[in-house]
Amino acid sequence: MLAKNQTAISVVTEFFIVGFLGLRTEYYNLVAAVFLGIYVTVVVGNSVFVLMFVIEPSLQKPMYIIMINLALADIGFCTVVLPKIIVRYLFNKGSVSFHVCMLQRLLIHYFTNVNFLVMTTMALDRYLAICFPLRYPVLMTNRTMILLTGFSWTISMIIPAIITIQTSQMPFCGPNRIIHCYCETMSLYNLVCADVSFQSYIFTCLVMCVIALTLIVIIFFYINIVVCVVRTANNQSRVKAFSTCATQLCIICIHYVPRFFVFTMPYLPNVKFDINERIAFTLFYWLFPPLVNPFMYFFRSKEIQKLFLKWCTSTQKNGRGHKINIVSVSK
Repeated sequence: MLAKNQTAISVVTEFFIVGFLGLRTEYYNLVAAVFLGIYVTVVVGNSVFVLMFVIEPSLQKPMYIIMINLALADIGFCTVVLPKIIVRYLFNKGSVSFHVCMLQRLLIHYFTNVNFLVMTTMALDRYLAICFPLRYPVLMTNRTMILLTGFSWTISMIIPAIITIQTSQMPFCGPNRIIHCYCETMSLYNLVCADVSFQSYIFTCLVMCVIALTLIVIIFFYINIVVCVVRTANNQSRVKAFSTCATQLCIICIHYVPRFFVFTMPYLPNVKFDINERIAFTLFYWLFPPLVNPFMYFFRSKEIQKLFLKWCTSTQKNGRGHKINIVSVSK
């Protein structure tokens, strides 16, 4: 909380994104190229999946509606974070206005919450599909899934909006160098000209509550799935059930495990990261899931593989036919 002798007026109008401390300028282009490659891969990979969903009616069912929402959230998140990092190292321009910084911070936590809630919906979908297969078509329709995911997109804004409004009203009256690659919350708190230990504690508690509550619900659904599958006498049905959950479980693990490690790291004995290692690890758990999700969708879904091969085959045939027509006309 603010001290009595401190003013609550902020005089900082812009921040400067420092990025990795001590990184030599000759490596800037390499770092920018790496992040640009990640951004292009995320946008193209997820956009292809979204396009396939829009064009192919066979993909327009609850399970793929969930994946589409994850893909859109990944595109949104990376669009909020990566362009500024690329500009920072490609053009050596790290300045960002106060309000843009607050907006970036808001959207980062917003898209993250969307991912957590959509993954919870994913677990619910698999629970109903495996434990109640006969009632599943009635319980989980496209309309129901759209309502559930729409609710996730709506409610995800509440906590980030409250925290961002609170942060924007804090007094930033001196240092404006953010020791991170984006407007990270704890790095911003370090620049406040007041005691914000209480706000920092509340923020950490809220983040951990969102992570813990959604994970508890997800674990509950998957425990019930395991119990239901084990009771199934048919081994082939067991293999099929576990196979359908494999992709979702992998996606959930790469979202949750690194985050828990980062948040519990300060309380682990003999485990310490310097600032650059912390930045690198934070970027890893933010960017790795959006990067690998499209590949997981493709390699784990035979339906998507067949449609993708069908697209490639039809494109090749059209290309050959076009060439033949050109030759005929020239003759």
